[in-house]
Amino acid sequence: MQKIAIIGAGRVGEAAAQFIAQRDLTRELVLIDIREGAAEGCALDIQETAPLFGFDTHLRGGADPALMAGAGLVIITAGIPRKPGMSRSDVLDTNVGIIDGIVADIQKHAPQAILLVVSNPVDVLTWRAWRKSGWPRERVIGQAGVLDSSRMAAFVAMETGLCTCDIQAMVLGGHGDAMVPMLRYTTISGIPIAHFLDEETLARIVARTRQGGAEVLALRQNSSAYDAPGAAIAQMAEAMITDRKRVLPAIAILQGEYSYEEGAMGVPCVLGKNGVERIVELDLQTEEAAMFRRSMDAVLADIARLK
Repeated sequence: MQKIAIIGAGRVGEAAAQFIAQRDLTRELVLIDIREGAAEGCALDIQETAPLFGFDTHLRGGADPALMAGAGLVIITAGIPRKPGMSRSDVLDTNVGIIDGIVADIQKHAPQAILLVVSNPVDVLTWRAWRKSGWPRERVIGQAGVLDSSRMAAFVAMETGLCTCDIQAMVLGGHGDAMVPMLRYTTISGIPIAHFLDEETLARIVARTRQGGAEVLALRQNSSAYDAPGAAIAQMAEAMITDRKRVLPAIAILQGEYSYEEGAMGVPCVLGKNGVERIVELDLQTEEAAMFRRSMDAVLADIARLK
């Protein structure tokens, strides 16, 4: 891919830009932010790491949306962040207006791009971006499941002391307290996780996964998580840019899958050069299906506020 644009040069946008640049995923990486000098400073700072990391990506930044012209992938991280005690839904009313404006800019300057939404509440805002853009659902994706699954895998590694590279975790559902960690599909070198950990420990991992972002926010006080979200963004971008057909959990627009005719939900997706190339439908057991419904109900309730 010749060009990627990141809208929002805050901490998540900056972390994503650093990881994307280090992997040399694009020739040009543009950061855009309404704050004067913020995107330029971020781009310059990362550019100065190029000799140390050995990448050739050219970075630049600015406030003009026209800078995204020609981008094949646009990543939205802009929006107000959560503060301690706030839920992701608490920031919806402000961030939906921000998303609407950004989508209009993307339609004007990068109408052929794939859109990756990261701003919270990401499930609802992914649906809103898709609805506002009028684009095929394949080209409007939300980032959540990769981050949540990474957190879950990290917690499994902490509990077992085993290598993280052997751990495969899967988290479905909305990106919030009602997310659905799938223990049945979480393995270590293909061996079910229940072989290594007892039920009490697994329950603790599930609870910690659901509160992963809130835990970081509570500890930092002045900042929500950004390194892990940035790395998750880069992994999704790489899957699409390299057309590797990776199966990753992502927020997709549902049109009949999992028995829902509308809405946006974290589900396993095949990611490639066209965006979401296929949604993988899992056979959910009774308890899993109930958790999935609770998660979807929460997302649909927020979507109903926007209609």
